[in-house]
Amino acid sequence: MFVDIAEIKIISGKGGDGAATFRREAFVPDGGPDGGDGGNGGDIIFVADNNLRTLMDFKYHRKYKAENGQNGMKRKKFGKKGRDLYIRVPVGTMIIDKETGLLMKDLSHNDDTFIAAKGGKGGKGNVRFKSSIRQAPNFAEAGEEGKERQVILELKLIADVGLLGFPNVGKSTLLSVCTGAKPKIAEYHFTTIDPNLGVVEIHDTSFVLADIAGIIEGASEGAGLGLKFLKHIERTKVLIHVIDVSASEGRNPIEDYKMINNELLKYNPKLMKKPQIIAANKMDIVTDTEPVTEFTEFMKKEGREVFFISAATNQGIKELMEYTLYMLETYVEPEEDPIEMFDFESEESYEDYKKINGYLDSDGIYVLEGKQLSKIFKSTNFDDGSSFRYLYNYIVKQGGIKTLRSLGLKDGDTVKIEDFEFEYTED
Repeated sequence: MFVDIAEIKIISGKGGDGAATFRREAFVPDGGPDGGDGGNGGDIIFVADNNLRTLMDFKYHRKYKAENGQNGMKRKKFGKKGRDLYIRVPVGTMIIDKETGLLMKDLSHNDDTFIAAKGGKGGKGNVRFKSSIRQAPNFAEAGEEGKERQVILELKLIADVGLLGFPNVGKSTLLSVCTGAKPKIAEYHFTTIDPNLGVVEIHDTSFVLADIAGIIEGASEGAGLGLKFLKHIERTKVLIHVIDVSASEGRNPIEDYKMINNELLKYNPKLMKKPQIIAANKMDIVTDTEPVTEFTEFMKKEGREVFFISAATNQGIKELMEYTLYMLETYVEPEEDPIEMFDFESEESYEDYKKINGYLDSDGIYVLEGKQLSKIFKSTNFDDGSSFRYLYNYIVKQGGIKTLRSLGLKDGDTVKIEDFEFEYTED
Protein backbone atom coordinates (compact mmCIF):
# COMPACT_ATOMS: atom_id res chain seq x y z
CA MET A 1 0.00 0.00 0.00
CA PHE A 2 1.42 3.35 -1.05
CA VAL A 3 0.80 6.12 1.50
CA ASP A 4 2.11 9.60 0.67
CA ILE A 5 0.72 11.70 3.53
CA ALA A 6 0.48 11.16 7.28
CA GLU A 7 0.11 13.16 10.47
CA ILE A 8 2.03 12.31 13.63
CA LYS A 9 2.78 13.75 17.06
CA ILE A 10 6.42 14.14 18.06
CA ILE A 11 7.62 14.82 21.61
CA SER A 12 11.24 15.46 22.45
CA GLY A 13 12.63 14.29 25.78
CA LYS A 14 12.27 16.28 29.00
CA GLY A 15 15.47 17.52 30.57
CA GLY A 16 16.44 15.81 33.81
CA ASP A 17 15.99 17.69 37.09
CA GLY A 18 19.03 19.05 38.88
CA ALA A 19 19.81 17.41 42.24
CA ALA A 20 19.59 19.23 45.59
CA THR A 21 21.98 17.13 47.68
CA PHE A 22 24.69 17.80 50.27
CA ARG A 23 27.95 16.12 51.08
CA ARG A 24 29.19 15.46 54.59
CA GLU A 25 32.08 17.76 55.41
CA ALA A 26 33.19 19.27 58.69
CA PHE A 27 32.79 23.04 59.18
CA VAL A 28 30.74 23.38 55.93
CA PRO A 29 27.04 24.37 56.32
CA ASP A 30 24.84 21.31 55.71
CA GLY A 31 27.96 19.54 54.40
CA GLY A 32 28.06 21.77 51.33
CA PRO A 33 25.96 21.43 48.15
CA ASP A 34 27.01 18.74 45.67
CA GLY A 35 23.96 18.21 43.46
CA GLY A 36 24.77 17.61 39.78
CA ASP A 37 22.93 18.88 36.70
CA GLY A 38 20.24 16.90 34.94
CA GLY A 39 20.92 15.52 31.46
CA ASN A 40 19.37 17.05 28.34
CA GLY A 41 16.35 15.34 26.83
CA GLY A 42 16.65 13.43 23.56
CA ASP A 43 15.96 15.11 20.21
CA ILE A 44 13.49 13.99 17.53
CA ILE A 45 15.49 13.59 14.31
CA PHE A 46 14.14 12.72 10.87
CA VAL A 47 16.41 10.86 8.43
CA ALA A 48 15.84 10.43 4.68
CA ASP A 49 16.28 6.79 3.66
CA ASN A 50 16.56 5.64 0.03
CA ASN A 51 15.31 2.18 1.01
CA LEU A 52 11.86 3.46 1.99
CA ARG A 53 9.13 4.12 -0.57
CA THR A 54 6.00 4.93 1.44
CA LEU A 55 4.74 6.57 4.65
CA MET A 56 2.54 3.59 5.45
CA ASP A 57 4.13 2.91 8.86
CA PHE A 58 3.01 6.34 10.06
CA LYS A 59 -0.64 5.44 9.46
CA TYR A 60 -0.46 2.99 12.36
CA HIS A 61 2.17 4.52 14.62
CA ARG A 62 1.22 8.14 15.22
CA LYS A 63 3.10 9.15 18.38
CA TYR A 64 6.89 9.36 18.72
CA LYS A 65 8.67 10.33 21.93
CA ALA A 66 12.38 10.67 22.63
CA GLU A 67 13.93 9.59 25.93
CA ASN A 68 13.97 11.93 28.91
CA GLY A 69 17.25 13.11 30.36
CA GLN A 70 18.39 11.50 33.61
CA ASN A 71 18.13 13.50 36.84
CA GLY A 72 21.30 14.89 38.39
CA MET A 73 22.89 13.00 41.26
CA LYS A 74 24.92 13.66 44.38
CA ARG A 75 28.69 14.14 44.25
CA LYS A 76 28.18 16.57 41.35
CA LYS A 77 27.35 13.76 38.97
CA PHE A 78 25.52 14.88 35.83
CA GLY A 79 22.50 12.99 34.60
CA LYS A 80 22.80 11.05 31.35
CA LYS A 81 21.46 12.67 28.17
CA GLY A 82 18.27 11.08 26.86
CA ARG A 83 18.68 9.03 23.69
CA ASP A 84 17.71 10.80 20.48
CA LEU A 85 14.86 9.25 18.49
CA TYR A 86 15.63 8.80 14.79
CA ILE A 87 12.61 8.57 12.50
CA ARG A 88 13.41 7.24 9.03
CA VAL A 89 11.30 8.52 6.12
CA PRO A 90 11.49 8.13 2.32
CA VAL A 91 13.63 10.55 0.32
CA GLY A 92 11.35 13.34 -0.88
CA THR A 93 9.43 13.67 2.40
CA MET A 94 8.49 17.18 3.49
CA ILE A 95 8.11 17.91 7.21
CA ILE A 96 5.34 20.48 7.79
CA ASP A 97 4.34 22.10 11.08
CA LYS A 98 0.58 21.55 11.34
CA GLU A 99 -0.15 24.59 13.52
CA THR A 100 1.40 27.11 11.13
CA GLY A 101 1.20 25.10 7.91
CA LEU A 102 4.82 26.09 7.20
CA LEU A 103 7.48 23.83 5.76
CA MET A 104 10.06 22.83 8.35
CA LYS A 105 12.33 20.78 6.07
CA ASP A 106 12.33 19.08 2.67
CA LEU A 107 14.38 15.89 2.91
CA SER A 108 15.26 15.62 -0.76
CA HIS A 109 18.54 13.68 -0.58
CA ASN A 110 19.51 10.33 0.89
CA ASP A 111 20.78 10.58 4.49
CA ASP A 112 19.49 14.15 4.93
CA THR A 113 18.85 14.69 8.63
CA PHE A 114 16.68 17.20 10.44
CA ILE A 115 16.13 17.93 14.14
CA ALA A 116 12.39 18.63 14.31
CA ALA A 117 12.19 18.97 18.10
CA LYS A 118 15.14 19.57 20.40
CA GLY A 119 15.12 17.94 23.80
CA GLY A 120 14.63 20.03 26.92
CA LYS A 121 17.73 21.28 28.72
CA GLY A 122 18.71 19.60 31.95
CA GLY A 123 18.16 21.54 35.16
CA LYS A 124 21.04 22.88 37.23
CA GLY A 125 22.01 21.15 40.45
CA ASN A 126 22.10 23.07 43.75
CA VAL A 127 25.88 23.41 43.57
CA ARG A 128 25.26 25.94 40.77
CA PHE A 129 23.28 28.21 43.10
CA LYS A 130 25.95 28.50 45.78
CA SER A 131 27.19 32.04 46.39
CA SER A 132 28.90 34.06 49.08
CA ILE A 133 25.46 34.89 50.49
CA ARG A 134 23.76 31.55 49.77
CA GLN A 135 26.12 28.97 51.24
CA ALA A 136 23.71 26.02 51.39
CA PRO A 137 21.04 26.31 48.65
CA ASN A 138 18.38 23.72 49.38
CA PHE A 139 16.91 23.80 45.87
CA ALA A 140 17.81 22.86 42.31
CA GLU A 141 16.44 23.64 38.88
CA ALA A 142 13.81 21.51 37.20
CA GLY A 143 14.55 20.13 33.75
CA GLU A 144 13.04 21.88 30.75
CA GLU A 145 9.99 20.25 29.19
CA GLY A 146 10.39 18.62 25.81
CA LYS A 147 8.81 20.14 22.73
CA GLU A 148 5.57 18.68 21.47
CA ARG A 149 4.10 19.32 18.05
CA GLN A 150 1.90 17.84 15.38
CA VAL A 151 3.67 17.46 12.06
CA ILE A 152 2.43 16.48 8.63
CA LEU A 153 4.62 14.22 6.55
CA GLU A 154 4.04 14.63 2.82
CA LEU A 155 5.91 12.55 0.27
CA LYS A 156 6.61 13.85 -3.20
CA LEU A 157 8.52 11.38 -5.34
CA ILE A 158 12.00 12.20 -6.52
CA ALA A 159 12.13 11.39 -10.24
CA ASP A 160 13.86 12.96 -13.24
CA VAL A 161 11.08 12.30 -15.72
CA GLY A 162 7.34 11.93 -15.20
CA LEU A 163 4.86 10.12 -17.44
CA LEU A 164 1.52 11.87 -17.69
CA GLY A 165 -1.63 11.13 -19.62
CA PHE A 166 -5.12 9.70 -19.42
CA PRO A 167 -5.72 6.25 -17.94
CA ASN A 168 -5.01 3.32 -20.27
CA VAL A 169 -2.89 5.25 -22.79
CA GLY A 170 0.11 2.95 -22.22
CA LYS A 171 2.20 4.68 -19.55
CA SER A 172 2.76 1.49 -17.55
CA THR A 173 3.72 -0.44 -20.67
CA LEU A 174 6.17 2.29 -21.63
CA LEU A 175 7.75 2.18 -18.17
CA SER A 176 8.08 -1.60 -18.33
CA VAL A 177 9.88 -1.63 -21.68
CA CYS A 178 12.22 1.25 -20.76
CA THR A 179 13.19 0.02 -17.29
CA GLY A 180 13.27 -3.07 -15.14
CA ALA A 181 10.05 -2.01 -13.39
CA LYS A 182 7.09 -4.37 -13.47
CA PRO A 183 3.96 -2.22 -13.09
CA LYS A 184 0.50 -3.72 -13.27
CA ILE A 185 -0.75 -3.71 -16.86
CA ALA A 186 -4.31 -4.50 -17.91
CA GLU A 187 -6.97 -3.48 -20.41
CA TYR A 188 -8.96 -1.32 -18.01
CA HIS A 189 -8.64 2.13 -16.48
CA PHE A 190 -6.66 2.96 -13.34
CA THR A 191 -4.54 -0.18 -13.28
CA THR A 192 -1.90 2.17 -11.82
CA ILE A 193 -3.25 3.44 -8.52
CA ASP A 194 0.16 4.00 -6.93
CA PRO A 195 3.29 5.61 -8.40
CA ASN A 196 5.85 3.30 -9.98
CA LEU A 197 9.52 4.16 -10.46
CA GLY A 198 12.05 2.68 -12.86
CA VAL A 199 15.60 3.44 -13.93
CA VAL A 200 16.30 4.01 -17.61
CA GLU A 201 19.89 3.01 -18.48
CA ILE A 202 21.16 4.57 -21.69
CA HIS A 203 24.58 5.54 -23.08
CA ASP A 204 26.47 4.72 -19.86
CA THR A 205 24.19 6.91 -17.81
CA SER A 206 20.73 6.64 -16.29
CA PHE A 207 17.70 8.58 -15.11
CA VAL A 208 14.64 7.85 -12.99
CA LEU A 209 11.30 7.55 -14.78
CA ALA A 210 8.02 7.75 -12.85
CA ASP A 211 4.70 6.29 -13.97
CA ILE A 212 2.03 7.89 -11.84
CA ALA A 213 -1.71 7.27 -11.79
CA GLY A 214 -3.56 8.63 -14.83
CA ILE A 215 -5.54 11.84 -14.49
CA ILE A 216 -8.94 12.80 -15.81
CA GLU A 217 -10.88 16.02 -16.25
CA GLY A 218 -11.31 17.69 -12.87
CA ALA A 219 -8.17 16.08 -11.43
CA SER A 220 -6.89 19.46 -10.17
CA GLU A 221 -10.03 19.63 -8.02
CA GLY A 222 -9.62 16.09 -6.71
CA ALA A 223 -11.51 14.03 -9.29
CA GLY A 224 -10.31 10.46 -9.76
CA LEU A 225 -6.74 10.00 -8.55
CA GLY A 226 -5.82 13.50 -9.69
CA LEU A 227 -4.41 15.15 -6.60
CA LYS A 228 -2.56 11.98 -5.68
CA PHE A 229 -0.92 12.14 -9.10
CA LEU A 230 -0.34 15.83 -9.62
CA LYS A 231 1.72 16.54 -6.52
CA HIS A 232 4.25 13.84 -7.45
CA ILE A 233 4.93 15.41 -10.82
CA GLU A 234 6.04 18.71 -9.27
CA ARG A 235 9.60 17.50 -8.59
CA THR A 236 10.25 16.11 -12.09
CA LYS A 237 12.45 17.99 -14.57
CA VAL A 238 10.94 16.70 -17.82
CA LEU A 239 7.46 15.41 -18.67
CA ILE A 240 6.59 12.77 -21.26
CA HIS A 241 2.95 13.22 -22.23
CA VAL A 242 1.69 9.85 -23.46
CA ILE A 243 -1.29 10.15 -25.84
CA ASP A 244 -3.29 7.37 -27.51
CA VAL A 245 -3.30 8.48 -31.17
CA SER A 246 -5.14 5.33 -32.27
CA ALA A 247 -8.34 6.71 -30.69
CA SER A 248 -9.00 3.10 -29.70
CA GLU A 249 -11.38 4.21 -26.94
CA GLY A 250 -13.15 6.81 -29.06
CA ARG A 251 -11.28 9.79 -27.59
CA ASN A 252 -9.79 12.64 -29.59
CA PRO A 253 -5.98 12.88 -29.05
CA ILE A 254 -5.97 16.65 -29.52
CA GLU A 255 -8.73 17.11 -26.95
CA ASP A 256 -6.89 14.74 -24.57
CA TYR A 257 -3.76 16.88 -24.88
CA LYS A 258 -5.69 20.08 -24.17
CA MET A 259 -7.57 18.62 -21.21
CA ILE A 260 -4.47 17.24 -19.48
CA ASN A 261 -2.57 20.50 -19.86
CA ASN A 262 -5.58 22.43 -18.61
CA GLU A 263 -5.50 20.33 -15.42
CA LEU A 264 -1.76 20.98 -15.04
CA LEU A 265 -2.35 24.72 -15.46
CA LYS A 266 -5.14 24.82 -12.88
CA TYR A 267 -3.18 22.75 -10.34
CA ASN A 268 0.11 24.62 -10.65
CA PRO A 269 0.99 26.96 -13.55
CA LYS A 270 4.69 26.21 -12.98
CA LEU A 271 4.13 22.70 -14.36
CA MET A 272 3.52 24.24 -17.78
CA LYS A 273 7.09 25.57 -17.79
CA LYS A 274 8.58 22.08 -17.65
CA PRO A 275 9.82 20.58 -20.94
CA GLN A 276 7.01 18.38 -22.27
CA ILE A 277 7.73 15.66 -24.85
CA ILE A 278 4.79 14.14 -26.71
CA ALA A 279 4.76 10.35 -27.00
CA ALA A 280 2.10 9.49 -29.60
CA ASN A 281 1.46 5.89 -28.54
CA LYS A 282 -0.30 2.83 -29.98
CA MET A 283 0.86 3.46 -33.54
CA ASP A 284 0.79 -0.30 -34.09
CA ILE A 285 -3.03 -0.30 -34.01
CA VAL A 286 -3.70 2.91 -35.95
CA THR A 287 -6.26 2.19 -38.68
CA ASP A 288 -7.10 5.74 -39.75
CA THR A 289 -4.15 8.04 -40.48
CA GLU A 290 -6.19 11.21 -40.88
CA PRO A 291 -6.49 11.89 -37.09
CA VAL A 292 -2.73 11.28 -36.77
CA THR A 293 -2.04 13.85 -39.50
CA GLU A 294 -4.29 16.40 -37.78
CA PHE A 295 -2.58 15.69 -34.46
CA THR A 296 0.85 16.18 -36.04
CA GLU A 297 -0.12 19.55 -37.53
CA PHE A 298 -1.60 20.69 -34.22
CA MET A 299 1.59 19.77 -32.30
CA LYS A 300 3.73 21.71 -34.79
CA LYS A 301 1.69 24.82 -33.98
CA GLU A 302 2.13 24.06 -30.25
CA GLY A 303 5.89 23.80 -30.73
CA ARG A 304 6.01 20.33 -29.16
CA GLU A 305 8.48 17.60 -30.08
CA VAL A 306 6.47 14.49 -31.07
CA PHE A 307 7.65 10.88 -31.10
CA PHE A 308 5.39 8.30 -32.72
CA ILE A 309 5.81 5.11 -30.73
CA SER A 310 4.34 1.77 -29.85
CA ALA A 311 5.20 0.71 -26.33
CA ALA A 312 3.76 -2.73 -27.10
CA THR A 313 6.18 -3.35 -30.01
CA ASN A 314 9.11 -1.13 -28.93
CA GLN A 315 8.66 1.12 -31.98
CA GLY A 316 10.38 4.50 -31.52
CA ILE A 317 11.23 3.89 -27.83
CA LYS A 318 15.01 4.24 -28.25
CA GLU A 319 14.66 7.59 -30.02
CA LEU A 320 12.23 8.82 -27.37
CA MET A 321 14.57 7.93 -24.50
CA GLU A 322 17.61 9.45 -26.25
CA TYR A 323 15.78 12.74 -26.72
CA THR A 324 14.59 12.63 -23.11
CA LEU A 325 18.18 12.19 -21.94
CA TYR A 326 19.21 15.17 -24.09
CA MET A 327 16.48 17.31 -22.49
CA LEU A 328 17.66 16.29 -19.02
CA GLU A 329 21.28 17.09 -19.80
CA THR A 330 20.35 20.55 -21.11
CA TYR A 331 17.77 21.23 -18.40
CA VAL A 332 18.20 24.50 -16.50
CA GLU A 333 16.58 24.68 -13.10
CA PRO A 334 14.16 27.65 -13.08
CA GLU A 335 14.34 30.24 -10.34
CA GLU A 336 11.80 29.53 -7.64
CA ASP A 337 9.98 32.04 -5.48
CA PRO A 338 11.27 31.89 -1.89
CA ILE A 339 9.19 29.63 0.34
CA GLU A 340 8.13 30.84 3.77
CA MET A 341 9.84 28.45 6.16
CA PHE A 342 9.11 27.61 9.78
CA ASP A 343 10.97 30.14 11.95
CA PHE A 344 13.04 28.13 14.42
CA GLU A 345 15.02 31.15 15.63
CA SER A 346 11.86 32.96 16.63
CA GLU A 347 10.53 29.86 18.39
CA GLU A 348 13.79 29.41 20.29
CA SER A 349 14.22 33.09 21.25
CA TYR A 350 15.68 33.21 24.76
CA GLU A 351 14.12 36.62 25.43
CA ASP A 352 10.68 35.18 24.69
CA TYR A 353 11.53 32.19 26.87
CA LYS A 354 12.32 34.46 29.85
CA LYS A 355 9.39 36.79 29.30
CA ILE A 356 6.68 36.90 31.99
CA ASN A 357 3.08 37.72 31.06
CA GLY A 358 0.54 38.90 33.61
CA TYR A 359 -3.23 39.38 33.48
CA LEU A 360 -6.35 39.58 35.65
CA ASP A 361 -8.67 36.61 35.08
CA SER A 362 -12.47 36.50 35.28
CA ASP A 363 -12.35 35.45 38.96
CA GLY A 364 -10.37 38.53 39.96
CA ILE A 365 -7.14 36.58 40.38
CA TYR A 366 -3.85 37.96 39.09
CA VAL A 367 -2.06 35.40 36.97
CA LEU A 368 1.62 35.19 36.01
CA GLU A 369 2.78 32.99 33.11
CA GLY A 370 6.08 32.28 31.38
CA LYS A 371 8.15 29.31 30.24
CA GLN A 372 11.20 30.12 32.34
CA LEU A 373 8.95 31.17 35.23
CA SER A 374 7.21 27.79 35.12
CA LYS A 375 10.56 26.00 35.19
CA ILE A 376 11.82 28.00 38.19
CA PHE A 377 8.49 27.69 40.00
CA LYS A 378 8.56 23.89 39.72
CA SER A 379 12.10 23.97 41.12
CA THR A 380 11.21 26.09 44.16
CA ASN A 381 11.48 24.58 47.63
CA PHE A 382 8.89 26.60 49.55
CA ASP A 383 10.25 25.35 52.87
CA ASP A 384 13.55 27.06 52.08
CA GLY A 385 13.72 30.86 52.33
CA SER A 386 16.58 31.26 49.85
CA SER A 387 14.74 29.17 47.26
CA PHE A 388 11.61 31.31 47.59
CA ARG A 389 13.65 34.51 47.36
CA TYR A 390 15.30 33.25 44.17
CA LEU A 391 11.82 32.82 42.64
CA TYR A 392 10.59 36.21 43.84
CA ASN A 393 13.71 38.04 42.63
CA TYR A 394 13.32 36.47 39.20
CA ILE A 395 9.69 37.65 38.97
CA VAL A 396 10.68 41.18 39.99
CA LYS A 397 13.65 41.26 37.60
CA GLN A 398 11.51 40.20 34.64
CA GLY A 399 8.87 42.85 35.45
CA GLY A 400 6.14 40.50 36.65
CA ILE A 401 5.22 42.43 39.80
CA LYS A 402 5.35 45.74 37.91
CA THR A 403 2.96 44.35 35.30
CA LEU A 404 0.46 43.15 37.91
CA ARG A 405 0.62 46.45 39.79
CA SER A 406 -0.23 48.27 36.56
CA LEU A 407 -3.33 46.03 36.41
CA GLY A 408 -4.34 47.04 39.95
CA LEU A 409 -2.54 44.52 42.20
CA LYS A 410 -2.50 45.59 45.85
CA ASP A 411 -1.71 44.14 49.24
CA GLY A 412 -3.87 41.10 50.09
CA ASP A 413 -4.79 40.22 46.47
CA THR A 414 -4.42 36.67 45.17
CA VAL A 415 -1.67 35.81 42.70
CA LYS A 416 -1.62 32.56 40.74
CA ILE A 417 1.34 30.76 39.18
CA GLU A 418 0.69 27.39 37.55
CA ASP A 419 -1.93 25.71 39.79
CA PHE A 420 -0.83 27.46 42.99
CA GLU A 421 -2.42 30.55 44.53
CA PHE A 422 -0.93 32.74 47.24
CA GLU A 423 -1.60 36.09 48.87
CA TYR A 424 0.45 39.03 47.72
CA THR A 425 2.05 41.09 50.53
CA GLU A 426 3.59 44.53 49.98
CA ASP A 427 7.21 44.92 51.13
